[in-house]
Amino acid sequence: MTDYGIDLSHHNTVDDWNAVRGNNITYASIKLTQSTDFVDWAAGNHVAGARSVGIRPGGYHYATGLGDVDAQADRFTDNLRAHGLLDAGSLAPMLDMEAADLRGNANPFVREFIARYRIASGQSKILVYANLDWWTHVLNPDEWADDDVFLWIARYNGDPGNPGWNHPRLALHQHTNKGTVPGIPGNVDRDATMAGFGLDTLTLGGDAPAPPPPPPAPAPDDTYTVQSGDTLSGIAARFGTTWQELQRINGIPNANLIFPGQVLRLHGDPAPPPPDEPRTYTVVRGDTLSGIAARFGTTWRTLQEINGIANPNLIFPGQVLRLP
Repeated sequence: MTDYGIDLSHHNTVDDWNAVRGNNITYASIKLTQSTDFVDWAAGNHVAGARSVGIRPGGYHYATGLGDVDAQADRFTDNLRAHGLLDAGSLAPMLDMEAADLRGNANPFVREFIARYRIASGQSKILVYANLDWWTHVLNPDEWADDDVFLWIARYNGDPGNPGWNHPRLALHQHTNKGTVPGIPGNVDRDATMAGFGLDTLTLGGDAPAPPPPPPAPAPDDTYTVQSGDTLSGIAARFGTTWQELQRINGIPNANLIFPGQVLRLHGDPAPPPPDEPRTYTVVRGDTLSGIAARFGTTWRTLQEINGIANPNLIFPGQVLRLP
């Protein structure tokens, strides 16, 4: 059976994640980092949105020759961990190899990146992405691809799973960069698994990811603490209510964005508004402006404006941000 997916960056906007999932999209590889100095500000929203509808998210790193390979792997791993993308049930992380300045040193770079990623992350599975030219003229996977390395080819021939090039470790085919998916305005990259490789094989945590622990019972004060993988509709069904009611009584701006650790009231009237006083958040290692914005029901642009941040990609641990 072929499994279909997409890959996303800040160039893509998703308006309706339920519509995306309804188009038989089951996984999404999401840009997190590039070189050593760029963090994709849309990653937090993309990861949360995918999880909210049961699409398996994973992260990818766009490699360049401008930064030390270990520093790139460490930066990527930090961001994977910050978004929960090293947890069981996530799509394996991907290394994107297409920058021209790496062409002459590509195979040593890939080998060193994989080694460093495994040390830093404690995970073994990883995807390596490149186009047909790179696979035929630059990269030699027999030098560095063991049984936990999976290859991903970009060849835009519109024939999912038949890229016209093969290798025993070839697992994914990006068959178009002009795909259409309901819920995503404009074009999007679309992907398909190759014969012999199912989505579970490309998922962290083993071929059969362990089921999540049973949800905790409601606390005496009639609340529920969100667990990884939860959706508002799933919680509602579990406790005999509707997602609209949970959204109303908890004042949730976007029903597709809830977070592990968030405490939800299950019944009753809407919570009273918070006191009219400034709210703040202290940045921790691995945070992104978009991830903080999604957590507090706002946008990264709003946070940038009210905090006078010149570059939304540059925030620092210990920095105190005002919240709207």
